[in-house]
Amino acid sequence: MVYVFLADGFEEIEAICPTDILRRANVLVQTVGVPGKTVTGSHGIPVTADLSISEIKLDDALEMIVLPGGMPGTDNLQKDPGVNNALDFAAQNDIYIAAICAAPKILGAKGLLNGKKATCFPGYEEELKGAEIVDKSVVTNGKIITAKGAGAALLFGFELTKALKGQETAEKIARVMQTP
Repeated sequence: MVYVFLADGFEEIEAICPTDILRRANVLVQTVGVPGKTVTGSHGIPVTADLSISEIKLDDALEMIVLPGGMPGTDNLQKDPGVNNALDFAAQNDIYIAAICAAPKILGAKGLLNGKKATCFPGYEEELKGAEIVDKSVVTNGKIITAKGAGAALLFGFELTKALKGQETAEKIARVMQTP
């Protein structure tokens, strides 16, 4: 199970693109609205999430948490107790945590990037506390996957797929999607 958290002001492409790619790889993905099921992206696109934050289950079926960026979506995720509880559970249980754009700042604030390589949207580097900043579109360091922004959403989705289903599956989906 993968949870993709959506809060008002999330960057649409950073949530929908990885969700689509993971579902093409037959990964069970559920979008999670914070706090309710109906959320509106940073570009005014309303989305109905599969679950609300109060409906998630933190157990051994959880494989990954994905945090899209966007503003004020990132700030709304960061201040939500349910999101923080899910991140704590994932960190304590060696579960993948993925964040893109501004969202890696949430991981930095929680101390999850200490000694890890990471990337983010330019301008947020100082908020990635303890991280070694890498100038790449997508960076994987152990169970932490970070990405720069909307333009990296496809690569981010393929990297998440690679983490859960392997390189061959990620490459196959990239070919089917006609990714250059």
